[in-house]
Amino acid sequence: MRIRSIRSLPVAVAVAATVTGSLAWAPAASAQSPDPTPSSSTSPAPRNAAEAEPGGVTILKKDPGGDVLAGASFTLLDSAGKEAASGKTNAQGQLAFKDLAPGVYRLKEVSSGSTLHDTVDDQDVIVTPGTDTPLTIVDPFKAASVLLKAKDDKTGKLLAGSTVNIGSGDKTILTLTTGSDGTASGKLPINSRTGTDFWVKQVKAPAGYEIYKPSKAFKAKPGDPVTVTVSNAKTATTPPPTERPTDKPSDKPTPDKPGKDEDVPTPSASGTPTSDETASSSAAPAPAGSLAHTGADATPWLIGGAGVLIAAGGGALFAARRRRADHSTDDGSAES
Repeated sequence: MRIRSIRSLPVAVAVAATVTGSLAWAPAASAQSPDPTPSSSTSPAPRNAAEAEPGGVTILKKDPGGDVLAGASFTLLDSAGKEAASGKTNAQGQLAFKDLAPGVYRLKEVSSGSTLHDTVDDQDVIVTPGTDTPLTIVDPFKAASVLLKAKDDKTGKLLAGSTVNIGSGDKTILTLTTGSDGTASGKLPINSRTGTDFWVKQVKAPAGYEIYKPSKAFKAKPGDPVTVTVSNAKTATTPPPTERPTDKPSDKPTPDKPGKDEDVPTPSASGTPTSDETASSSAAPAPAGSLAHTGADATPWLIGGAGVLIAAGGGALFAARRRRADHSTDDGSAES
């Protein structure tokens, strides 16, 4: 009987606990739960990644001649466009930006610090951890402004359509053509503090004008304005006649007409041409104007020919008179 009561005790206890709702037996219930998981607070916290070491940028500022430039202003912008650093170059032309987070930056030159030099374009700069990125920046000299004028060499009138090449050494740098106002303008690069030598040569003249063949030399300094003038002469028109026409008759006799002082041959009294006349008439006439080309004088020949004809005519007349006299004598004798 005693053993049976012991075995039924747990059941009675359980029933009683259920009826009364007592929590006195809670530890017994918790003892039957599985093993609890370790608390997170007891485990070690994970270590964060180490922060990147900062870097920097060092700038050396020069001009094309190699001289360092002090007083040049620079600004460094981060990837978001915000200013990360700024400053000016010192007397040695140097500027350093320190303690920069690694990344890509934009370097902007605000001012060259010189009246002779121009600024450079913006550029990207990569900053690496623990390293100073070196940059050498060369500021160009300011370009010279050139004004071209084309003029009439007599009146000074500005001419459109004049094309010239401008260069230095053996290289053409700029080509300009004057507009309706007779001018044109451009920029010339300068490579020295004291200036650069240039030449200008016209390759096309304005309409109606002769081209100006020689080249002209000039010098331009950084940032200075320069005016270059090319003068052109008008194209030559039809040349004037060498002899001006006149209404007065010429004093020189024409070759085909005898002059006033020349002797005109008389025809033979018998009406029959003499041998000299026949030879003269059968000969081919000289072409008109031939004497004018050769420069020969026909006067002696004409006088000689006239003398021969006169002598022949006189002889014929004398013979005719003698014949008549002989005929008259014959008739008288017959009558007697």
